[in-house]
Amino acid sequence: MLSAFTARPIIELKQRDKSKIESVLAYDDRVLVGLNTGSLRIYRVNDPLPPSEPTPANSTSTTQQDTVESGSAAATSQHAEQTLKPPASKPTDLLREVEKFSTRAIEQLARFKEANILVSLSNYAVSLHDLQTFEPIESPLPRTKNASAFAVTTNVVRDPATAIPEIISRLAVSVKRRLLLWSWHESEMSPDVSEIVLAESIRSITWANATKLVCGMNSGYVIVDVESGSVEDIVGPGAIGGASGGQGRFGAVSAAGMGYMGLGSYIPKPLSAKLADGELLLAKDINTLFIDDSGKAFEKRQIPWQAAPDAIGYSYPYMLALQPPAKGCLEVRNPDTLSLLQTINLPGAASLHIPPPTVSLSHGKGFLVSSDRTVWKMEATDYDSQVQELVKSGKLDEAISLLSMLEDALLKNKTETLREVKMQKAEMLFRQKRYLESMDLFNEDDVNAPPERVLKLFPKIIAGDLSGVEEEKQDESEQESTNGNAGGEQEARSDIAEVAASLPRAGGFAKYLMGSRKANPETASIASSKKGADDDAASGKGKSQDEIAQQEKEKDLMAAVLALNGYLAGARTRLQRVIDPATGKLKPRKFQSGTTEEAFKTLLLSSLDESDEQMERKLQETYRIVDTSLFRAFMYSRPTLASSLFRIPNFCDPDVVNERLVEHNRFNELVDFFYGKKLHRQALDLLRRFGSPDEPDEAAPGLHGPQRTVMYLQGLPPEMIDVILEFSEWTLRKDPELGMEIFLADSENAETLPRDRVVAFLGGIDVGLEIRYLEHIIRELNDMTPGFHNRLMELYIRQLLEKENAEEWDALMTRLVRFLMESKQISLGKARSLIPRDDPRFYEAQAVVLSNMGQHRQALMIYVFKMQDYTRAEEYCNRIHKTQVPQAPTPGRMQPSTPAPEDKPTDQQFAPEEKPSIYHTLLSLYLTPPPEYSPNLAPALELLSKHGSRLPATSTLSLVPDTLPVAQLESYFRGRMRSANSAVNETRVVAGLRKTALFANQSLLFLGDGIPGGQGGRNRRVVIGEERVCGVCHKRLGGSVVAVFPDNAVVHYACMNRAAGSRAMSPPGESASVSGSVSVRSGGFGAWGRVGG
Repeated sequence: MLSAFTARPIIELKQRDKSKIESVLAYDDRVLVGLNTGSLRIYRVNDPLPPSEPTPANSTSTTQQDTVESGSAAATSQHAEQTLKPPASKPTDLLREVEKFSTRAIEQLARFKEANILVSLSNYAVSLHDLQTFEPIESPLPRTKNASAFAVTTNVVRDPATAIPEIISRLAVSVKRRLLLWSWHESEMSPDVSEIVLAESIRSITWANATKLVCGMNSGYVIVDVESGSVEDIVGPGAIGGASGGQGRFGAVSAAGMGYMGLGSYIPKPLSAKLADGELLLAKDINTLFIDDSGKAFEKRQIPWQAAPDAIGYSYPYMLALQPPAKGCLEVRNPDTLSLLQTINLPGAASLHIPPPTVSLSHGKGFLVSSDRTVWKMEATDYDSQVQELVKSGKLDEAISLLSMLEDALLKNKTETLREVKMQKAEMLFRQKRYLESMDLFNEDDVNAPPERVLKLFPKIIAGDLSGVEEEKQDESEQESTNGNAGGEQEARSDIAEVAASLPRAGGFAKYLMGSRKANPETASIASSKKGADDDAASGKGKSQDEIAQQEKEKDLMAAVLALNGYLAGARTRLQRVIDPATGKLKPRKFQSGTTEEAFKTLLLSSLDESDEQMERKLQETYRIVDTSLFRAFMYSRPTLASSLFRIPNFCDPDVVNERLVEHNRFNELVDFFYGKKLHRQALDLLRRFGSPDEPDEAAPGLHGPQRTVMYLQGLPPEMIDVILEFSEWTLRKDPELGMEIFLADSENAETLPRDRVVAFLGGIDVGLEIRYLEHIIRELNDMTPGFHNRLMELYIRQLLEKENAEEWDALMTRLVRFLMESKQISLGKARSLIPRDDPRFYEAQAVVLSNMGQHRQALMIYVFKMQDYTRAEEYCNRIHKTQVPQAPTPGRMQPSTPAPEDKPTDQQFAPEEKPSIYHTLLSLYLTPPPEYSPNLAPALELLSKHGSRLPATSTLSLVPDTLPVAQLESYFRGRMRSANSAVNETRVVAGLRKTALFANQSLLFLGDGIPGGQGGRNRRVVIGEERVCGVCHKRLGGSVVAVFPDNAVVHYACMNRAAGSRAMSPPGESASVSGSVSVRSGGFGAWGRVGG
């Protein structure tokens, strides 16, 4: 049992002394003993002698020795002067005896420290004495005749009016049915005495708080508010009490009736004791009820007492119950679990004295137990020792409960101790196959068990090298070799079964797992707990029994792994608070809140006295253990969940993942894992292995073909151009159309690849792929690098010289010609040198190059004389004319000075330009060709009919042969005259439109727009009468300077800006005086009108 307290007898009456101890009061180093003779003895408690040899406390012995004690330093710290004295030989010294303190036995003692008053109950009355001289102050206290009990309390209470704290002491005395109340304010006794009458006689009183007390009666319990005088019955689940005056669950029908449980007129005394945190315990016979200080019952089970106690109490943090003197024992229980922790034999013990709780902690003060002849001082042992004792005895729940109740200052390291005990409990639950509860406890916020410790409970298939099974297996193998048992079986199953039987703890699943799974050879490390005769019996049952046992073991392992998944997910979440999974760097510590700092402490087995680099490495290693174990657990329990782990940043061990996924032929997940870990070369090797063969592999049919490789390469950044080019080659050779998506995709990665390297790479595979890529970057991405343009032109020409297919050749030539027309970056000299001059198929390309060089006559000579394609020659002229002729001026851009409608155009207006147009050049080639060619009159006449307006008459007619009939030039002259008339007519229309616009503006200025409230003209008038006021300052206008707005609103000139701001208008730039007339400002606020009288 636990040794929470040790009993030390401090007062023992001599045999010749016929007195009996009735009551005890202890304070500081004094003990007051009330005797049955009415005498009062005052003792001083001495420091105990140091033990010569440390001996453990004997909690069940009938006699207690002075040397068996611990924790007595709390008593010596009460008075500093006592610590300087040498330890005395006797536990107490009798200082004084007041023989005639009372005429009868002193039944109860208490004191008011602040008022220095001793309260006693004797001869059925309550008396007050001076605590120093023991002289009576009021003996007996008025109205206390026939008193049966009293209770005192002292509290610090704030005055509701002034909010100033003051010490208030209260005394409650029970006199039959009456409850009398006295109070002391700052050591001064109040003359007012309150009286509350209850339904029955009061048998016990206990203060619940500063203003409420619990009264026990035969029929039950009530709670009384001393300030308001209200009385409430205490009723709850399995309640002890009921309605006052009625029959409670455990009360009697009446005092003279049936009695209690048919035992005559015996009625058990109602007991009550105040516990911690405002909780109270009510007890009658063996029935109990827990309530709060307001009288509300708690849902709590009964205390399993074997017999009704004579007294109950509370000494931090335990609950006490004193059995009848015939048994002479004190029970110590945990108030949380109600478990019996210690039984102390105290012969004849009859009463308890526990110091009342104060503002400070009540622990360490101890308490007293007295019999007729002896007073024992109960001293608490060290709390750390108590916790260790509970852990060693296997009472982990009691240890956890005790640690939760104790305050941090009472233990060396409460947080770490509680965490360690909870982890031991979790291991115990794991051994009991309560896996989910175990992992939930490991995963609690105040536990956060290190992953290494949790994984030791699992076999190697889950925990890897951290498994505790492998270590135990080696130890057992050594033991078997020492004992001579190594000459037996060679199979792994029997060896592991022997190892598992020797496991003293749950280092894994060895005690209930044997053999191995066919798909997982590592399960050979899973052992069974059966050996010896059990193995013989099992072997006799046949193969079916083994299979059933194996299925049960696999089921247990599956349940444990499923529970482990939750723990590892929680551990991973906690790790993310301190380390970034994407970068592997520590996050900033939040010392203010402490959350991140606590995470540092709990996630590692080492201390924090390390550099950030060391901490970062250890956290990364812990993260690696967690993620790798989570992967193993997923692969064992839920293989489909493994891929979800790879889609997020993780620290899984690549070797473990590679081995396990290859073993299960899960190559898709392996590729995802390699991608997440940036092991791109390994992933692409795997994709090439399964994608390049002609026939799909049965192990990974989904990876066949270049599709996955292309998608993978599209996701790589441009910095990895070497890898991209290396592994894209086989995709381009196998499926060029799909492989080119790596470089042509509409993505940032594809657009930012080093283009020169891609061009060189594609050129080494296929010129067609190079041409396609160059066309993409030039036309789609608008790349203006001259080298790419020249390279594309060169490839076009080379392909045209090599190709023989007519359709492909024509399409390629069309692309070349269009490229030569559009590109401004190509080298024209290089283009002219590369294009064959004597090949008729390249005449058009030569013409485009000459056109880009500005040699239009040579280009037209190719169209007219070499190609004899007059239509293309005309189209060429149209294209060049559009680029050379500036845009015609619009009417809005014309100058104001326009000619009058009746004016005639002059020859100067239509004079030809000094530089002949492109059409003139073409016409000259038609009519005056070089000597080796003859004139071509038909296309010349067609050109004159279509574009006569663009051919000046003077230069054009000079080219026409004299022998040409004028009738054939009719279309040319018609076009010229129509063009001249169109120019004149356009000029006249523009002039008329400008006159109309001028008239409209002048009308608006002089007459206004004619819209009510709109813009007025210059001739408008505004009448200002004597009563007219300003719309802003509301003062009369009179003869002041005014401003008139377009809506005829008149304000003072000084108020104009304010009025304009309210109207969201700009202030006018001009003003005038009212005398006479005002000027007009057009385009601003409107016109100024004349002031009329």
